[in-house]
Amino acid sequence: MMANYREMWEALGMDLENHDNLCAVLPDAFGDVYLSQENRPESMDFWDMVVADIHGIRPAELIEAQKDGKKVFGTFCVFVPDEVVIAADGIVTGLCGGSQFWVPDGEKVLPKSTCPLIKASVGARLGKTCPFFRIADMYVGETTCDGKKKAWEILGQDVPMHIMDIPQMKREKDIARWKEEIADFAKVVEETTGNEITPEKLADAIKIINAKRRAMKRVYEARKADKLPISGKDVLLMTQIAFFDDPQRCAQMCNRLADELEDRIEKGVSVFPEGTKRILVSGTPMAIPNWKLHHIIETSGAAVVCEETCTGTRYFENEVPETGGSLDEQFAAIADRYMKINCACFTPNTDRTKDIIRLAKEYKVDGVIDVNLKFCCLYDTEGYSVEQALKEEGIPVLGIETDYTDADAEQLRTRIEAFVEMLG
Repeated sequence: MMANYREMWEALGMDLENHDNLCAVLPDAFGDVYLSQENRPESMDFWDMVVADIHGIRPAELIEAQKDGKKVFGTFCVFVPDEVVIAADGIVTGLCGGSQFWVPDGEKVLPKSTCPLIKASVGARLGKTCPFFRIADMYVGETTCDGKKKAWEILGQDVPMHIMDIPQMKREKDIARWKEEIADFAKVVEETTGNEITPEKLADAIKIINAKRRAMKRVYEARKADKLPISGKDVLLMTQIAFFDDPQRCAQMCNRLADELEDRIEKGVSVFPEGTKRILVSGTPMAIPNWKLHHIIETSGAAVVCEETCTGTRYFENEVPETGGSLDEQFAAIADRYMKINCACFTPNTDRTKDIIRLAKEYKVDGVIDVNLKFCCLYDTEGYSVEQALKEEGIPVLGIETDYTDADAEQLRTRIEAFVEMLG
């Protein structure tokens, strides 16, 4: 299927030979992890199709939109407010960064002790094997960690780069400063697109993104059922693709899936045997195609029922109030919503441990697996207080550090199987 897009990739200046190597391994990996599952919801056919042509379908749409004069903004983080870009008739896309394939190219310019997510992102750009990096008219970075801050300097050498400065605390003055960052970003977006952001357009954009959040939340709500109508890795895939897809189509497809899941719950359909242990995964994000941990958990006698991650609840929880008003009032409302994201970049960050405990109770979990991508010192350090808080609540927890390689897969499986067994 991929062959139809060779001309497009060539025009984007991609390294076709290397890209072929990447495309050769993805179908097998996807087949092993996803297509091996039994009784999957039929609505997953949409996401299966997207993955089958992950570097074809959506990139081709973006290029067509550019021909019509639209601008594409490549983003790395859930803190970048999509509403602002959509209000200026721009398009937001995620960027590649979830595979070991890209790490060696990233290590040519970054220290080996940088987290794999950053190394993979930089490698995907410099190795010319991710079309989204080639297409984006502008990259939008943020200051959530030191590794990213320095990586932006490398990525911004040949593509316009706008960096949003995230406050390190959440006092009133910090939230006011974040509102100013959003207003500044809006000006940059207007200049880049040539389109003015009006209160009316921003109100419409807020509704579009809220509708997407609500649709994703419906899918997550279905995982609270005693009989699980969907696997954790299928929901992870849906969330990973949401970063790249058109927001209105994303909402439509998530609602379609939610309809099917609600119907399955009524009929008592489960994709796991009765008594399967319910796991909440918390910690660092899992960019596509990082399915490693979910796959190990769900083939070790447990089910992932929720993710307290940026590729999980942090992405869609909390809406921006749809009250309209002036641009200034709307920017303040957007700032408030995004400052409710409890990323480990903040200090203090006690609200994140409260989130994990709340979600553990809401999703009736038997245990929490707190995962840290190697060399992410923020989440690694916070693991201590997370484990302490969970133990005080009597919630079993397993802390794990991993990267994108398969070198630790068997060791992880042994630890996870022992943890699941311990849950009784």
